[in-house]
Amino acid sequence: MRLAILSDIHGNLPALEAVLTDLDRRGLDQIVNLGDNASGPLWPRETLALLRERTAWIHISGNHDRQLVRDAPESHGASDRYAYERLDAADLAWLATLPSEARLEDLLFCHGIPGDDNRYLLEEVSGGAVRLARASAVSGLLGDQRENLVLCGHSHTPRIVRLDAATTVANPGSVGLQAYEHDVPEPHVVEVGSPHARYLVLERQGKHWRFELVAVPYDHDAAAGQAARNGRPDWERALRTGLLRG
Repeated sequence: MRLAILSDIHGNLPALEAVLTDLDRRGLDQIVNLGDNASGPLWPRETLALLRERTAWIHISGNHDRQLVRDAPESHGASDRYAYERLDAADLAWLATLPSEARLEDLLFCHGIPGDDNRYLLEEVSGGAVRLARASAVSGLLGDQRENLVLCGHSHTPRIVRLDAATTVANPGSVGLQAYEHDVPEPHVVEVGSPHARYLVLERQGKHWRFELVAVPYDHDAAAGQAARNGRPDWERALRTGLLRG
């Protein structure tokens, strides 16, 4: 079995198109999308148009997808507000159908942690710094939901972490946004360090999995220009460089 895992597209249409082109040459058995599809000052409606055509994929909801369909519009932050104002009723209805988790054989898919799409599974935040969480802390967040392989998104940070002989956790990184600020659980910055679109390819080899973290070049200057035109210099810098700070 060969799978691709995508996450955190955030309305970045050219990044998604570049990833789709890369996927087409791989002959995969399944593609899984871990959510956060449209939120951001880019191309939310066009991005959902592409994703809604992928009916054979496994799609789950991210925290921003949930916020778009469940939170009052007046409570939306700038990124959610931009997307919400451009999505139509059919787009929002599709987002509302997405489950929070999914399983395939001995794989568990979630956006954040099981039961909470707005928490990091593989990272901890302290004093504004983001670092790899201890294996014991990750195990505690998983609780009884232990599978051979757990796939998560949300932190936009590509990682593969072996918890123990039975369980590995992997994050494919983000297709569409390589740096951002967040205020949960406290204010912090995440920076991947390059503008490439990220995803993960998995291949089962006997009892084990082969992991390939993929970084795809795309026209990130076009995405950065779209963010600039829409009044988001933070996104412009993140999309152009994979950084927010100097």
